[in-house]
Formats: sequence, C-alpha cells, structure tokens
Amino acid sequence: MSLAVLKFGGTSVGDGAAIRQTAQIIREATAHWDRVVVVSSAMGKSSDPNDAIKVTDVLLNAARAAAAGDGDAYARARRLLADKHHAAIQATISNVEDRQRVGAEIDQLLDGFEMLCASVRVLGEVTPRALDAIAGLGERMAVRILAGALRSVGVMAEPLDATEFIVTNDRFQAAAPLMDLTRERTLARLTPLLEAGIVPVVTGFIGATPNGIPTTLGRGGSDYSASIIAAVLGADEVFNYTDVDGVLTSDPHIVPDARTIDVLTAQEMSEMAYFGASVLHPMTIAPLVERNIPLRVKNTFNPSHPGTLIVHQATTAPSRGVIKAVTAIKNVSMITVSGGGMKGVPGIAGRTFMTVARTNTSVLMISQASAEQNICFVIPRQAAQAVVAALNEEFRREIEHGEINPVETFDQASIITAVGMGISETPGVSGRVFSALGARQINVFAIAQGSSECAISMIVADDRCDEAVRALHELTKE
Repeated sequence: MSLAVLKFGGTSVGDGAAIRQTAQIIREATAHWDRVVVVSSAMGKSSDPNDAIKVTDVLLNAARAAAAGDGDAYARARRLLADKHHAAIQATISNVEDRQRVGAEIDQLLDGFEMLCASVRVLGEVTPRALDAIAGLGERMAVRILAGALRSVGVMAEPLDATEFIVTNDRFQAAAPLMDLTRERTLARLTPLLEAGIVPVVTGFIGATPNGIPTTLGRGGSDYSASIIAAVLGADEVFNYTDVDGVLTSDPHIVPDARTIDVLTAQEMSEMAYFGASVLHPMTIAPLVERNIPLRVKNTFNPSHPGTLIVHQATTAPSRGVIKAVTAIKNVSMITVSGGGMKGVPGIAGRTFMTVARTNTSVLMISQASAEQNICFVIPRQAAQAVVAALNEEFRREIEHGEINPVETFDQASIITAVGMGISETPGVSGRVFSALGARQINVFAIAQGSSECAISMIVADDRCDEAVRALHELTKE
C-alpha cells in the first residue's frame, strides 16, 4: 500500500488561515495515497505583519529570562501563546466539543510551561535538559490543533507526541535517534492507526531517551523527524511543505533573481544544507538515502507548483548549468595553526582537532597547505576565543620554542559554497569560479573541496560575502 509522509513547517501552521490551507493539502493527499502520516513544526510567523510570533523562540526566550530571575517574562509569554493558539482553534475547529477539548489540552500544556519556568527561576539556571522539555511544547500544541482542523474537514486524525516512539540518546539540544528502538516503537504505535485509516499527526523536532526524558533533534529538527519516520515505515515519498516554491539557487535576500531548482541529488542537497541553505535540516537526507526514498520540497501557499524533487542519484547527465546553487554561512572565524616545526611532524593535526573537540566546537571547513606548515579551519565565530585559548595552551611548548607560531584568527569571515554534481566531471569549473571572484577583486583566503567533489567551498571576508554569492550565482545560469 502506498504511503506518504507530509511535513509542515512553522509558517504552514502559523495561524488559522495557514492551518486551514494545510488541512486541505492533507485531505487531498489522503485521496491520492493509501496511507498518510503528517509531521508538524510548532506554530511560526503568520502572513499577518502584526504577528511575528515564533512559538519555539518565545518558549526558549521565556525560559532563559526565568533563569535570569525574571518572574514576569514567562507569564507574558504564556498569555501571548494562549492568544495565538486559541485564535487558531477558533478559526479551524468547527465542532464545539472538539474545540473545547483541544483548548483545554493547550491550556494544560501552557500550565506545564509556567511550572517549568517557575522551577527554572528558583534554580537560577536552565539546563539543556530543561530547555528540551520547554522547547518541544510548541510542537505538542500545534499537532493538537492541526489534528482538530483535519477532523473538521472530514479526515480522521489523531495527534501523537513523538516522545512515545522516537528514541534518542541523551545529548540534549541535539539528540541522535537510536534507530532500532525507534523502529520498533514507531511501527507498534503508528501501524494500527494507519490500518484503521487514521492520519497520525506527529510532533516534529522532539523525541525522548529510552527512559522517557524529552529531547530535541536540534533547531529545524522537524525535517529530520519526518525522514526518520519515513525510513522506518518504508514510505514511498516525503513531502516537505514550507513557504517557498522549493529549493532555490541561492538565498533570495542576497540574490533577488534566485530560481527554484527542479531536481537535486541527495548529495547536492546535503552539501547545500550543511553549508547554509536553511530549507532543510542538514540530517534530513541521510535516513532517506538508505531507503532510496525521494523527497519533494513544496510551497504550502502555492501547492500547484511542482517544487524541488530530491532523489538518491541523478538519472541523467548534468545539464550545461554545472553549478546548481550557491550558499553562504556568515559569522564564522578562520583559525590558523602554522609554523616551520610542523613539517613532517606526525600528530599535529590530531592534537589540533582533539583540542577543538574538547571545547565542544563544530568545525565547518578544513584546509591544509601541501607543505604541511599550515592548517586552517573554520568554526562559528562565537567559539573562536575559547578555541584559540585552548590551542595556544596545547601548543604552548612548541610556541615557546618557535616551532609553531601563536594561533591566528580571522574573525570577519564567511564561507561561500558552489554546489553541483557536474563539478566533479566538468573541466574548468574551478577556474570559472575563481575567475568570477577575481573579476570583482574578491580575495579568497582558503579553499576546500570535499571528497564528494560536488561542492567547492571558499573563505571570503564578511563584507564581500553577498557580492561573492551574486558573482558565483551568475554561473548557475550558464
């Protein structure tokens, strides 16, 4: 029997009008697919310019304010969230009894939010575990309203908290799924509903440890949740609904004429997500590749647009547009470890990155000089000071003896990445990339090309980032 997983982002459930539109999309999907599973984010911003509320942000900001001793912030947040969710209930759920029941469930969840924040205020700190418990409340509220809206348009639907069946480790704020337990519990929980013709409406973003302690998969993790569920159930296709017509060739805030890409390979999409494209969580693709499940990114508010299809591998030769997309990550620092004493000395790279790991910092990009006298890597800017201090301490003896120079940092940096499978098999692409930047006198401080060979990443100065992206975007038109 055919099965589709439909994931909806925050704007798709941002207010009553958006939820009604989303409910219609799901209703139409039930006519085309034998079985449908829905995964929802928390309510995000709506189309109303006066409504800038992103529920998860409100929850987290209130928790942090409580930790700082603010006893009013979470009370104000509760009122804001109650108004937003109850307005959506009134606009989407027609049955009076259903409306009252869902409203009571929302109030109960908000009561729990206030209690958690009160505890945080007393303790004077908010732990990652507490943040996860609070952050996931947005999804738990949203699925109850969306399921009610579906019942109002004649679709049997039941809201489910993914804490029941997505099992993760205890790395709070960025938990990883334990797939064997997740598979066992997901099949046990969802299969009876699907067999009964019920649409499960599942919370994205959240899971729980084997002992039932709530966790989150990291911001944007609802995409990842949908892929995990799709892989476990053996879905035929995943649809990721957002507020744009698919994956674009670049950030439209930087490149106004960015275009929708018709087809991407999973490898291309993974590179784009890792290097700054915000349309999908970076881990979204991995579970789908293992099961060869396609994913289509579509626009909730323009559902007739075909969107972008993401497939396991290209079925045709690369088009003449070798570079498909250009991404950017801003606010990063380039760290350089250098010195004549590094040449031929084993273990320098290992010590460098073990030291970085001890600061709990992610390395976004690495480049090493062929002469073995220079290693540079890129990290989030906010981590630079701690990483530099740790490296200077690690190599203190070598620095004192002049074998290694004091660690250098370039804080005003950005990563730009050109992505396209054709890069690996088309001569001259790198030359065109660097010529496009050189023509605008944009200096490249470091270069990296991963083993996938479908992306070239470069470090440029922050103040030239947007110009560099626009220059490289011209190559997507060739």
